[in-house]
Amino acid sequence: MTGPTNTPDETEDRHPVTGLDDVVHQRVRLGILTVAHEARRVEFGFLRTQLALTAGNLSQHLAVLETAGLVEVEKGYAGRRGRTWITLTPAGDVALAEEIARLKQLIARVETTNGR
Repeated sequence: MTGPTNTPDETEDRHPVTGLDDVVHQRVRLGILTVAHEARRVEFGFLRTQLALTAGNLSQHLAVLETAGLVEVEKGYAGRRGRTWITLTPAGDVALAEEIARLKQLIARVETTNGR
């Protein structure tokens, strides 16, 4: 069952927080997407260190992002050591850009109401 369709005017009148994506907005996943965007291809161990996570915790968040189609996870070898690389997909790039745009809208609202 689908919900009611919204006219463009109704969508524009909504508070920017309603457009935040729960998959992307979670702190760790937003960090993963941001680092992957900056690096274009990032190694699992680097991500784990940068975001101060356990390997298990990072793996769980990567699984959520991979299932959503926002990252690709590639396993391979560097010499004899197994490595895992994470790359942002085009959909991940769009989702990150949309999330940042919503956050900017929220910041603008706060800044314009600061001088009440």
